[in-house]
Amino acid sequence: MSTNVPALVGTPIDAINAAALRYGSHIEVLVEIDVGAGRCGVAPGQPAVPLARRIADSEALTFAGLQAYQGKAQHVHDYQERKAKIDEAVAATKETVELLRQEGLECDIVAGAGTGTYAFEGESGVYNELQCGSYIFMDADYQRILMEDGRPTDTFENSLFIYTTVMSKTKAEKAICDAGLKAQSVDSGVTVVYGRDDVEYIGASDEHGVIKDPDNKLRLGEKLKLVPDHCDPTVNIYDWYVGVRNNRVECLWPITGRGMSL
Repeated sequence: MSTNVPALVGTPIDAINAAALRYGSHIEVLVEIDVGAGRCGVAPGQPAVPLARRIADSEALTFAGLQAYQGKAQHVHDYQERKAKIDEAVAATKETVELLRQEGLECDIVAGAGTGTYAFEGESGVYNELQCGSYIFMDADYQRILMEDGRPTDTFENSLFIYTTVMSKTKAEKAICDAGLKAQSVDSGVTVVYGRDDVEYIGASDEHGVIKDPDNKLRLGEKLKLVPDHCDPTVNIYDWYVGVRNNRVECLWPITGRGMSL
């Protein structure tokens, strides 16, 4: 059976080079180093050098620099602990950049950072590309990370919400809404009721959310705005963003990551 997908040849570098040659392209390639996330990437320091050299020596590839993202540090709430993790990542990345320079391999791109740590990488003098993304929405867990003075971060405002409706009010001290596990991700905690400190979202089942209502203020049919706990895996379960300005729907944007990917 014929296929248009090029076969893997030896290593991913070989495969990328073969694909570029096949289609008459030239590709800039980063070497990913594992600076603490424990997911992908070669060990920092010397192990990155032969990989970068192999890219640089490939016919259709250019070595462009490093990908050095410390994903596990992004949601560490304690300021000093979060900073310490990034200090380690910066040191490992700096060492790798210097070893590559000694081999005649310049890192035009040193990429990493995220919404939880971008200030540290940005001030490091090592990173020159910050890959923050969640700040545009600011989910509930990112707002739990603490600044140096111990206050929760308030640098960015919430812009992503789930509208939910109170669908049951049989008990005075709580309400049931129609946004449960199928409406959001709660892997880092529970969602937050936006603009309300008198009620609290405390749990979720498949189709239902439980809202603590100690003063019995919520009423059947009342609508609430929820701030998702984790924006990334919440967004992709919806078909559309509904853009609202001044209480009017202004636009509908399709969510391209929704559904089947090929």
